[in-house]
Amino acid sequence: MNYLFSCDSFEFSYVQYVLSISKVMDRILKTLQERIMIFDGGMGTMIQKHRLEEEDFRGEEFKDHPKSLKGNNDILVLTQPKIVFDIHKVHI
Repeated sequence: MNYLFSCDSFEFSYVQYVLSISKVMDRILKTLQERIMIFDGGMGTMIQKHRLEEEDFRGEEFKDHPKSLKGNNDILVLTQPKIVFDIHKVHI
């Protein structure tokens, strides 16, 4: 059977799709062994989908911080690591 689906206006068979993903993963893993990689994308948009409030940004680590932290997406690595991990997991 040749299951076809459209991806970015190209037709791929399922087998071609799996092989292309496998090649990408192999390249990523090889590169990670050699150096640090930075993945860039729509992280801010993905974070916004969680509709986080001030308390979410603060977490326990910064509950007494004197300034507003809402919108400080970088701090979520410390206060909401599961959200950050899940976003990355979906896009790798």
